[in-house]
Amino acid sequence: MNALTQVGNMQGRTAPFLVVHLEPVLRLSDEQLYAITQLNRDLRIERNAWGELIIMPPTGGDTGERNAEITMQLRWWAKQDKTGATFDSSTGFRLPNGAVRSPDAAWVSDERLNGLTQEQRREFMPLCPDFVIELRSPSDSFADLQGKMQEYIENGAQLVWLLDTQWKRVFVYRPDEVMQEVENPVVLSTAPVLADFKLDLREVW
Repeated sequence: MNALTQVGNMQGRTAPFLVVHLEPVLRLSDEQLYAITQLNRDLRIERNAWGELIIMPPTGGDTGERNAEITMQLRWWAKQDKTGATFDSSTGFRLPNGAVRSPDAAWVSDERLNGLTQEQRREFMPLCPDFVIELRSPSDSFADLQGKMQEYIENGAQLVWLLDTQWKRVFVYRPDEVMQEVENPVVLSTAPVLADFKLDLREVW
């Protein structure tokens, strides 16, 4: 291990990812980070608020299938609702605190999207999604994921769901509210943030 890199499980994580420390030796611009992600499309690369790169490999089959189901349900609803757009896990969002995150599924209202230029939409989206869904893999550290969910809320998300498929539970985060844990829900509603979207978790568990 050198001064610039550190294996992720040194911070209590068990997922096979790498944390790369760059600052103060190097500070990547958003454009440089975007270029790096395009050169390494097989990897999922995020940046935290401290400028560290978090490099993750592709997901396993079970997680990928669940991600696809969640994204499909949300997108199908959004196409009928027509008040916003959905994004999958390959989309990077630059949060107000400087972090670049790629949630498993996200929704942003048209009102906010219309304030972006075409160039801003081509690269990392310079905003935090209104609604975020993250799926916990069995190897993910729950403590780390909780911090990430709270980061979304602190940067403008109105609703965040963390789905724990191993124990069939959902952790719900809203601004200025205590995190709520829901045990083995069948259907979960986003009201009032996304009008009438309901996620059928029977297709996810």
